[in-house]
Amino acid sequence: MKDQKIHIIDTTLRDGEQAAGVVFSLEEKLKIAAMLDEAGVPELEIGTPAISPQERENIKVLVHSGFSFDTLAWCRAMCSDIDEAAATGAKGVHISFPVSSIHLHALGKNELWVMKRMGEVLKYASGLFHNVTVGAQDASRAGFPFLVDFVGQAMCCGASRVRIADTVGIMNPFSVSKLFIRLQKEYPHVPFEFHGHNDLGMATANTFTALCSGASAASVTVNGLGERSGNAVLEEVVMALSLSGHKGCGIHTECLSELSAFVREASGRVLSDMKPITGTFAISHESGIHTQCLLNDRNTYQIINAAAVGRNEEPFVFGKHSGRAAISGFFSSKGYQLSSEESADILQNVKQESLKLKRSLSESELLRLYKPRV
Repeated sequence: MKDQKIHIIDTTLRDGEQAAGVVFSLEEKLKIAAMLDEAGVPELEIGTPAISPQERENIKVLVHSGFSFDTLAWCRAMCSDIDEAAATGAKGVHISFPVSSIHLHALGKNELWVMKRMGEVLKYASGLFHNVTVGAQDASRAGFPFLVDFVGQAMCCGASRVRIADTVGIMNPFSVSKLFIRLQKEYPHVPFEFHGHNDLGMATANTFTALCSGASAASVTVNGLGERSGNAVLEEVVMALSLSGHKGCGIHTECLSELSAFVREASGRVLSDMKPITGTFAISHESGIHTQCLLNDRNTYQIINAAAVGRNEEPFVFGKHSGRAAISGFFSSKGYQLSSEESADILQNVKQESLKLKRSLSESELLRLYKPRV
């Protein structure tokens, strides 16, 4: 992949809100937008104007609220949708076309219709918008020859970027890499974007792979919010790029935890405690073997720096798997210097209590186990 800055497009306010049962108020949308702006996300897909007059008003408010990111409105391949997007003042428009035989058949269309309609709609949109991006919906199940023709037609008609959408999350990192290598060979100078869904749990991995295989942009959502099992996760993609891919994308990662927490609250979607980056236990430790090393060097068993993602380091969890070093360290932090015998006694009691309660112990419960030797 040639050296270039990775461009992140957040679609929490469009595809994220399409998650079943999720509705953001305008105030919540403004807060999410403000937090994404603070995090340095350069472009937001902020809604679908054709949904309703209220949606158009919300988009208009977002557009005129003074944020520094570029705004993108999502449209079907219809000139009426383009007009509604233009009326909101959005800086750019994304126009989606079906490209797989499955979607085309379901809509009663064919490949010839796509190519003809693209020429008409993109010409119309280019007269109203400087930034016109084109989406290949269900590209992951499209025939490659038609996908190549689709990309060529999009660029000939003035598209500024082409979105390759894994609409049903059927791809895997191997097929993603193969696809983008082939597309880059056909069109080495086309700005490709990847849009991944998480039906098989691979959206983040697929997005990372796309960005390492030729795509220069990716659309993601906070917490992976989105239809069915969701989309690629903004905070996970960004941290994976940084720590595993050694690639920057200009996002202020220290904003990620607060952003994740607010979207969780606004969407009403509970996050797993084990969710990477922002989950409660993502930087928590109990194992005695681990904690003994962690006391000397946090990097031994933790690659996520808490401060780098806007978190505080979590205290050790005390339970069945704890070790003496963690016990001694905890009591030392409370002003008690334990003998080796006292540490061993408390550790044995911790393990017994944890087994009985089937959970870890709180700090207060741990302190109550301390009985000074006389």
